[in-house]
Amino acid sequence: MASLQPIRGTHDILAEDNRLHRLVMETAYEIAARYGYQEHSTPIFEFTDVFARTLGDTSDIVTKEMYTFADRNGESLTLRPEYTAGICRMFISNGMTQQLPLKVFCRGPMFRYERPQKGRQRQFHQIDAEILGVADPLADIEVIALGAHILEALGLMDQVKLELNTLGDSESRAVYRKRLVEYFNDFRGKLSEESLIRLGKNPLRILDSKDKGDRVIVEGAPLMSETLNALSEDFFSQVKQGLESIGVAYHIEPHLVRGMDYYCHTAFEFTTDTLGAQGAVLAGGRYDGLIETMGGPRTPGIGWAAGVERLSMMVGDAPEAPRPIVVIPVGADQASKSLIITQRLRKAGLNVNLGFSGNVKKRLNRANKVNAVAALLIGEDELAKGVATLRDMETGEQYEAPLSSLEEHLARYR
Repeated sequence: MASLQPIRGTHDILAEDNRLHRLVMETAYEIAARYGYQEHSTPIFEFTDVFARTLGDTSDIVTKEMYTFADRNGESLTLRPEYTAGICRMFISNGMTQQLPLKVFCRGPMFRYERPQKGRQRQFHQIDAEILGVADPLADIEVIALGAHILEALGLMDQVKLELNTLGDSESRAVYRKRLVEYFNDFRGKLSEESLIRLGKNPLRILDSKDKGDRVIVEGAPLMSETLNALSEDFFSQVKQGLESIGVAYHIEPHLVRGMDYYCHTAFEFTTDTLGAQGAVLAGGRYDGLIETMGGPRTPGIGWAAGVERLSMMVGDAPEAPRPIVVIPVGADQASKSLIITQRLRKAGLNVNLGFSGNVKKRLNRANKVNAVAALLIGEDELAKGVATLRDMETGEQYEAPLSSLEEHLARYR
């Protein structure tokens, strides 16, 4: 029988990587809480329409990457490929308009069928932050500032740069779309097959093309900034001025876009050159028309998502595992009493392992392997005197500590 392996594009997250992932997610959660974001959780799978309607039928996620299946009732379901659509569905389903403005933080696994590569798997994890119900540029500034604050707390700001652009309002974008179609029509014979499809349905998506031939054509494409009306220019100016006032540096990237019609105004990405071709580590934008597209009330929104695996790779070393105290019964007769003592110390808030089997030497060797900070040896003589032998695993120093006050003697190892 062949050895069992994880499915391609998935991997077991072992203890060290879990500590690193937890560092990223807990850091993000704690900082988001300072900004007033509350954690919510959406289901890992939704009706397919939640994503198909919102991500668009020309997006790579919908056309190539979604894990979609029929359940036993014949309903089409999809494993969650991103957070925003599910959060907006949650907002509508739970009638949360009375809670506006709503600040949402989420974390959890996502699923996309794509070629596994550095920092990108078919099951991966994201952190996500969204503000619903605020049309003011202050929301754009805050959500970007939150992302920058998290990256700074993780020690990554010197490895990233913030790329910023505006998509304008619907009026500006309609003019821009027309200009793009006129421009790309002159290159119909040179565009990739995928971009030709997008030209008829969603020409802004051509600006995202990874095809080398398309990239050459895109370099000469009209810029969004050339079609902005006064309202859109003012909105973007306020965003830029706000970021400057709080010390968040940015670089204008004129071809940074979001293809769907419900996206507007601010689009942004924190990118790095430390992860190869996959440069975006935290990206988002404003989507004032999305909730209305899904059948809800017109509700402005802006948010971002970041890949936990990519951020973890940039952070590098995982935090050290907590160092335990190990309780070692010297003989079999002391096992029962040692178990009682171990449980008592755990309930007192101490990190305690129980040495299960083997002689004292083997159990001390195992204590070294788990990087124990101290060992409690409990033998017949110790129990007769009502003490345990407390050994400091760093210095080798040991002494007898009364069983009645072990918590006090172990406090320094907490």
